Amino acid sequence: MPSSVISLTILSLLAFGVMNPSANAAERTARPNIVFFLVDDQRDDTLGCAGHPIIKTPNVDALAAAGIRFENAFVTTSICAASRASILTGLVERTHRYTFGTPPIASKFGEESYPAVLKRNGYQTGFIGKFGVSLSRDVIAKMFDSFQPHNRNPYHKKMPDGSTRHETQIAGDNAIQFIKSQTKQKPFCLSISFNAVHAEDGDKRPGIGHYPWPKVVDGMYEDLTLPEPRLSNPKVFESQPPFLKKSFNRVRYFWRWDTPDKFQTNMKAYYRMISGVDHVVGRVQKALKQQGLDQNTVIIYTGDNGYYMGQRGFAGKWSHYEESLRVPLIIDDPREPKSLSGRVLKPMVLNIDIPPTILNLADVKIPAQYQGRSLLPFIKGETPVNWRQDFFCEHLMDNAGIPKWEGVRGKRYVYARYFENDFEFLHDLEADPDQLINFAYDPNYAKVLKEMRKRCDELRDGYGGPFKAWPKPKKRKKPPRKNLQTRLILNHQRHSL
Repeated sequence: MPSSVISLTILSLLAFGVMNPSANAAERTARPNIVFFLVDDQRDDTLGCAGHPIIKTPNVDALAAAGIRFENAFVTTSICAASRASILTGLVERTHRYTFGTPPIASKFGEESYPAVLKRNGYQTGFIGKFGVSLSRDVIAKMFDSFQPHNRNPYHKKMPDGSTRHETQIAGDNAIQFIKSQTKQKPFCLSISFNAVHAEDGDKRPGIGHYPWPKVVDGMYEDLTLPEPRLSNPKVFESQPPFLKKSFNRVRYFWRWDTPDKFQTNMKAYYRMISGVDHVVGRVQKALKQQGLDQNTVIIYTGDNGYYMGQRGFAGKWSHYEESLRVPLIIDDPREPKSLSGRVLKPMVLNIDIPPTILNLADVKIPAQYQGRSLLPFIKGETPVNWRQDFFCEHLMDNAGIPKWEGVRGKRYVYARYFENDFEFLHDLEADPDQLINFAYDPNYAKVLKEMRKRCDELRDGYGGPFKAWPKPKKRKKPPRKNLQTRLILNHQRHSL
């Protein structure tokens, strides 16, 4: 064969990627679409794929089977406002300084939030559901091309035809509409932020009032008798210091879990709400497939904080125990080889790792101010160098019913300092994985306590230093009329602790 023909043949093969598989890399590594599901008040163990023996979550379980699940995922602050601010900005509460009752997130943080950075770099960005934070309208416009916030209260919304539809399903409707409006010429990032599975705090009727579920899951779990919560022995509650015994953790226990009938009714309703979220996850997956977008869309699923369901005689979140800090985290990148599917990873990962991960997936530079780390190496089956062995956690909301605290959660030891109550906790997860014993006042742990105090101070000071309260706002005789977004935020704050 003449050399000219051989050369032409080789060039043709290269053009089609036959001789060099990496020739198709541009197609395989085209910037992906990203769908980010954020659930309210869902703890890490309330999924079928996490081993829960009762809850049915087949669509989320399928995500975990196709992707990866992190079994040690935590939030740095266990309340929706501060945690959602951290997820947007990549910063801990000590740095972004946002929670209920504070001024809006600073513009310098909002403008470097993951949606704002994506939007600047060519992504079509959308938001649907519970926003949960306050930002200026100008910053929100820099973050999202499509912004559709909606709250609960009530969950069942009246439709134009007179029927009602659950807010979770409405979020799914809007997400599908957004997906159908996309083209393959421009990547998108859609954040779907559920109000579920947060209780309807203003309606304490057990079941349908306090945890109203979508009609699609009517009847689920009805014929079951649910087991009592772990750590519900009254002695566990009695071991708590007085300030926790009087906290919202205990007050809301009597809203939800204090009698066997109330526990059974509310727990089944809560499970239905989770299954309702799972149903919407499946609807969105189906829409992606119908639009031919599923093979280039990364899906992330997580919660904004943990949740007490009667454990320790508590309800809600807020405090330092594992039930409060642990959340689910699943990432499915369909572009990765099947050999990497279904992994369950042990490294300690955080809510503040989500924004750098999203930007890394999009091949966008991560802002230097971010305090989390990208999880992309884990997604690709790699082992990151010098991964964290502990993390700083805290709760700084100014509320008499929620004690402020700061601490460190390490692989073995957990330290929490309730600094306004002059009280410390030290837990040894090896000796006492259920955190039933406080070793802070045990002389045998004096050295460990000193080390954990020092580590807490070191991390705290790196993030912003000792707690500084915001100045109290001056009272106005006639406050100016608030815009729609501000009214939505304030309505959310009244009902969302």
